[in-house]
Amino acid sequence: MSFPLLSPLLGQDGYPTAARKTVSRSNQRKERPSSLPRTPMRERDPSERTGDFEEVSLGYSEEEAVREASRCLQCRKRPCVAGCPVEVDIPAFIRLIREGEHAAAAAKIKEKNNLPAICGRVCPQENQCEAECTLGKKGEPVAIGRLERFAADWEATHKGGVSPDLPPPTGKRIAVVGSGPAGLTCAGDLARMGHQVTVFEALNAPGGVLVYGIPEFRLPKSIVKREVEYVQSLGVRILLDHVIGCTLTLQDLMRDGYEAVFIGIGAGLPVFMGIPGENLNGVYSANEYLTRSNLMKAYLFPDYDTPIKRGKRVAVIGGGNVALDSARTALRLGAEEVSIVYRRSRAEMPARAEEIAHAEEEGIQFRFLTLPVRILEKDGWVRGMVCQRMELGEPDESGRRRPIPVEGSEFEMEVDLVIVAIGTRANPLLPSTVPGLRLNRWGYIEVDPETGRTSLPNVFAGGDIVTGSATVIEAMGAGKKAARAIHRMLTGEEALI
Repeated sequence: MSFPLLSPLLGQDGYPTAARKTVSRSNQRKERPSSLPRTPMRERDPSERTGDFEEVSLGYSEEEAVREASRCLQCRKRPCVAGCPVEVDIPAFIRLIREGEHAAAAAKIKEKNNLPAICGRVCPQENQCEAECTLGKKGEPVAIGRLERFAADWEATHKGGVSPDLPPPTGKRIAVVGSGPAGLTCAGDLARMGHQVTVFEALNAPGGVLVYGIPEFRLPKSIVKREVEYVQSLGVRILLDHVIGCTLTLQDLMRDGYEAVFIGIGAGLPVFMGIPGENLNGVYSANEYLTRSNLMKAYLFPDYDTPIKRGKRVAVIGGGNVALDSARTALRLGAEEVSIVYRRSRAEMPARAEEIAHAEEEGIQFRFLTLPVRILEKDGWVRGMVCQRMELGEPDESGRRRPIPVEGSEFEMEVDLVIVAIGTRANPLLPSTVPGLRLNRWGYIEVDPETGRTSLPNVFAGGDIVTGSATVIEAMGAGKKAARAIHRMLTGEEALI
């Protein structure tokens, strides 16, 4: 698929690109078109992309990135930085892109963020750094996430990345349980502070939810592999197939000489609705469905013959990103019709607007104000689903309007595969083996929110196992806070990263 290239001298808006080396920086500042609309990012055509698992969004070209970077006002108060959970110096890296210094831009991001190519793809910047952008107060904010992705990908393509200089070893050993975004961030930051870090991962590949939960078309496995290898280049050791709480206990780690432990195991225990028929063949939790497709590589059939039900008429229950990931995966696995069944309206959907738009473009059907009440059976398999119409009442504790059943509105949907994507909760395996570890009433680990310190000495935690289901970047922010607190506890010094 081909795309028109911009002029090597001028963008389509007439603004000079990085190729115009003769234009001085002072002139660029005068001409900077901060009032221009946001630069769109190229995407593959829906009719093409639904036939495979290749990435949907294609990223910025160099010229597009420079044009978008030129919109940044370089605000003195830098409100966008306050909206970033890992404290990336956003104006600085954007300025470097604008000046054509792309390797330096990537290095600037990595001063705070070990996983920029991942964050640039899956983080909800629209609710975080971009929500604070000054341009967004009266128009469209700077596309910070897309620029972050560009810098990380440019570095990889041009092999311009270098590992940072590491301080002398401190001799301190730290165990990190879980290699998801919280664990990788904590491990990488601790390694950059001079500590010896070992990550214990229960699965057979590192990355946690990044590899088992997010489909290839949204986050390619090669990107995750690249980011994990960067963390390993800092000196972090990753041990796979180690289920802490089973293979080893937390107490074993302490006896083995680890002076601190960070728990970042996520919250991957599925939640079901508790309606009749949920135990039928052809009903999956989104966790299992996506794990079979992503980590177990059912998406690469026939090279991998992973058992997975390939339904023709698929219903996905839920309205978050996981529901959309499941629906779009089912479509790519050969479904003829895929429906999102959500008990509220579109306005209440927690999924990213970009992902909703992509799903609509691909032909996913949305059945709003609809609640499944019973799954129907034929010979032990799903044959349909009974649903009830809903209407919205007053807001509930989440701030969203409460769905109320409409009496006498039941109807039947013809489906042969149901995927339940209504959330997850804490897996009790590890916490149940750690006496004295304080949990809240939902089974999540209680911590000091500023440090991640648990009720046990030298034990810290962060990410979904503390907050419940949240975003990748929020988990990373928790890992960063814990790394600083661990460093301070072990050395008495303030962390510099």
